[in-house]
Amino acid sequence: MVTDRARLSRYHTPTMAGKLRHIAISTKDPDKTAEFYKQVFDMHEVGRTDTHLAKGVYLSDGTINMAILDFKTDQLGRGLDYVGVHHFGFVVDSHDETDKRFDELGAECMQERPKDPTSFFEVKHRGPDGVVIDTTEHPWLGAKV
Repeated sequence: MVTDRARLSRYHTPTMAGKLRHIAISTKDPDKTAEFYKQVFDMHEVGRTDTHLAKGVYLSDGTINMAILDFKTDQLGRGLDYVGVHHFGFVVDSHDETDKRFDELGAECMQERPKDPTSFFEVKHRGPDGVVIDTTEHPWLGAKV
């Protein structure tokens, strides 16, 4: 009998172990939405942001980072009134390998890595069905590697 793990192992490549570690939710009231997730799932606040892109709250369950954001720019092309899942992100072993795979599959690169090596960054691609996928070699605040 083939186990689920055995079936899934064929999709795992040792050179690029992508791990889902970030989910961003677009909302008009980050504090209220964050409080909901804190109360229902016992998530903990690990940070706040207020930049030219968005204002919001970062939560974590100890493994994954959840960004609850009121976006100031329309990054998805859905309008500033859009609420719901905005994007998700993977920690990857190698951006070079991951970028190569995105390119091979024809995924649009929306935001390349910045030239400043000291800044935290995410590379953004648009996957199937227009879903935005962030990748980084370093985990988000509150997320495990």
